Amino acid sequence: MSEAGKNRRDRAAAARDAANAGEKKRERTVRIVGAITVIVVVVGIIGVAVVAKNQSTDASAVPTVSADPNAPLPEGVIAGGEGWAFGVPFGTSTTAPVLEIWEDFQCPACQAVEKANGAGIEALAEQGKVRLVWRPTTFLDGNLGNDSSARAVAAWGCAIDAGKSREFHNTVYSNPPAAEGDGFTDDQMIGFAESSGIAGADLDAFKTCFADRTYAGWAANSTDLFYSAKIQGTPYALLAGVEVPTETLVDQAALEKLVDATLAAGTASAAPSPSAS
Repeated sequence: MSEAGKNRRDRAAAARDAANAGEKKRERTVRIVGAITVIVVVVGIIGVAVVAKNQSTDASAVPTVSADPNAPLPEGVIAGGEGWAFGVPFGTSTTAPVLEIWEDFQCPACQAVEKANGAGIEALAEQGKVRLVWRPTTFLDGNLGNDSSARAVAAWGCAIDAGKSREFHNTVYSNPPAAEGDGFTDDQMIGFAESSGIAGADLDAFKTCFADRTYAGWAANSTDLFYSAKIQGTPYALLAGVEVPTETLVDQAALEKLVDATLAAGTASAAPSPSAS
């Protein structure tokens, strides 16, 4: 081979080596950036939850309607007894440990948890590993200067009566306000009901129920319990009475591990009883 040919071959080999090295570097960068992104998302969720807790100390955070022990409850909502009141049960088990989650429909951290692992949390209830109980509060109404959380809980009660508890709950969290404090309109609540599968006579009943604010007292009663329990913000979860860190709640593998350990220990909190109303 001539000297010129040898030089061309060497240059081509060097170019290939450089290209391969660049590709490997790019792949490493992509992997690193991907890992960092996951970490940032999870830390961001936890950070939002901390902010929500700090905001909850605002002295103006009061229910928009006074608590009323005689207020009507939606069909199947837990009426009370042994510390349980006004929760919305979901799942198949009557004996598994209770996973109760306090939420505010305007809470961005609650929305982040639902987006990150709402389906995983529900799957544990469907599998009978936990008795999931959603517990609504409206503390952000006072913080944000509106009554959207209370109206959303009242609307949820009407959706529960229509047999669309889970669907309405998830629809609201899938459609958060564009900016914190914007709240929800009444028309949006009716749209959420329609998106949840409520139609015909059931939709007419929902509209009447919501317009009458039939379950505003339920929202106030549950929020009153939230304050009485001195809970500092949302989301706030307990498994068999023990607080579940937000970082565990959003991580399905970690949550399943915690649930399995609780099951193995035979730990369960007091069984919630559905309302007879």
